[in-house]
Amino acid sequence: MSWQNTLQEWLDYKELDPELKSQLIDLQKDSDATEEAFYAPMEFGTAGMRGLLGPGINRMNIYTVRQAAEGLASFMDTLDDSKKSQGVAISYDSRYHSQDFAYESAKVLGAHGIHSYVFDSLRPTPELSFAVRSLHTYAGIMITASHNPKQYNGFKIYGPDGGQMPPVESDNITSFARKASDLFAIKTKSVQQLRAEKLLTLIGEDVDLNYLDKLDTVVVNHDLIKNIGDKMNFVYTPLHGTGKMIAPRIFQKLGFKNFSMVTEQAILDPEFETTPFPNPEFAQTFDLAIEKGKKIGANILIATDPDADRLGAAVRQPDGSYKLMTGNQIASVLLNYILNAKKELGVLPANGAVVKSIVSTELATAIANKYNIRMFNVLTGFKYIAEKIQNFQDSGSNEFLFGFEESYGYLVKPFVRDKDAMQSTILLAEAAAYYESKGETIYDALEDLYKEYGYYREKTISKTFEGISGKDRMAAIMKQFREEGFEEINGVKVVESLDYLNQTDKTADGVKETGLPKADALKFILEDGTWVAVRPSGTEPKMKFYIGITSDSDEHAATKLEAFAKEVNGWE
Repeated sequence: MSWQNTLQEWLDYKELDPELKSQLIDLQKDSDATEEAFYAPMEFGTAGMRGLLGPGINRMNIYTVRQAAEGLASFMDTLDDSKKSQGVAISYDSRYHSQDFAYESAKVLGAHGIHSYVFDSLRPTPELSFAVRSLHTYAGIMITASHNPKQYNGFKIYGPDGGQMPPVESDNITSFARKASDLFAIKTKSVQQLRAEKLLTLIGEDVDLNYLDKLDTVVVNHDLIKNIGDKMNFVYTPLHGTGKMIAPRIFQKLGFKNFSMVTEQAILDPEFETTPFPNPEFAQTFDLAIEKGKKIGANILIATDPDADRLGAAVRQPDGSYKLMTGNQIASVLLNYILNAKKELGVLPANGAVVKSIVSTELATAIANKYNIRMFNVLTGFKYIAEKIQNFQDSGSNEFLFGFEESYGYLVKPFVRDKDAMQSTILLAEAAAYYESKGETIYDALEDLYKEYGYYREKTISKTFEGISGKDRMAAIMKQFREEGFEEINGVKVVESLDYLNQTDKTADGVKETGLPKADALKFILEDGTWVAVRPSGTEPKMKFYIGITSDSDEHAATKLEAFAKEVNGWE
């Protein structure tokens, strides 16, 4: 069916949601935007389905959400009764229509006789992962667009382990969703029916208390917090999102009683009034936190994105100004603190393991090596870290100590199987307390790491490819890079080429397997230790280029990184 015919179906549907109908009339004034909204259905990527709000099969609305929920429900219909009867946990963030989408999902699941456990108000993504595990549901749904602007929303599906649904199951769910091509014919039951038939249970404080108890276990050294926690002041901002529901409670519970909230950003505002791009890797999101930090002399500023799975931070420098840390820097400081603190307390396990993505800093590998802790590399997507944790538990081979991605996602304890900014907020506050007890800051800690291991620097370059042609263009670029490869980059010889789609690892000694699942990504390792990777985003119309370098001085590292960035910026 052509996109024009699909559009006409929407125009002819008499019971179309009034708000969407009004938006559809306005949308038709822009023919390109209309075609993009109707030319193809939304796709599931590494973190589910995410897109612009509005009418159309390629937009987030109650009908596409129903279709996604129908895919999950139909897939669960194929399971045995014991698994299907476990039900689905559902949470949502502070965005426009998030609560609506959560209940629409429950209404579709209920029509299949599947029980939903819906949070009574918004909660963080990691708490949804925890709820799946603690309630023993078969799946979880999180309505969120993470750190995207206000125009977006999303639908993430979690599996029985609390991790994002693995590729095989996700593909099956997508297949079932596609079969439900008539979006307006998907059956639902009203919330009142679901409550009467015991197919919808509200959850909230009961799960919160259990989650808070588990968060308490993230602390490595409780005595440290007991001695200095109430004296240390730091700034926290939830960026108008779900972190507000949990972070203040755990700070108080642990003894960090002197923290300050950015009150303007503690308002649950779907407009993200103070920060149009609520992404803690962006400097603008810290403007208000910096203002408050200077007033109280805070050593560290902490921000979590709207669904509280990612964490960003800014550290006070010797001149009193604040500098943003990268995700790789935060991860390196957290990892070093964990390993050092556990070693000092005599609880560092001999079979400890750290897991990171293939595009994350090698500084973490150097730190792990010092403590004789094994580093495991996995594909981009936190579900692969979750899978590795499960492998550790099933085999008894290793004890998980820390996992991270360069994109500001970290996990300390495996009672959650996705990145958890509530956990990493606690650990970062504890690390800051440790260095404060020594008369130092996190900035000093980072500088010490560079002096010991070398000056590691990383950079991510994102190129946007919007519209229908964007996807084809990204595919063409990847095909070209895959077929032609690189003999050198920025004048430095390539000594290893990894193609994760073909699962090949090529060096001068020959070709071996990567040992990882298939993924549309490439990585090139150079003679001087520099590495460059490229992959199309799984949830956004972007191609991402990653660069990692190391040097013996801060100045040379910056110069070297920019030289490689200039080279990579010219790739198209």
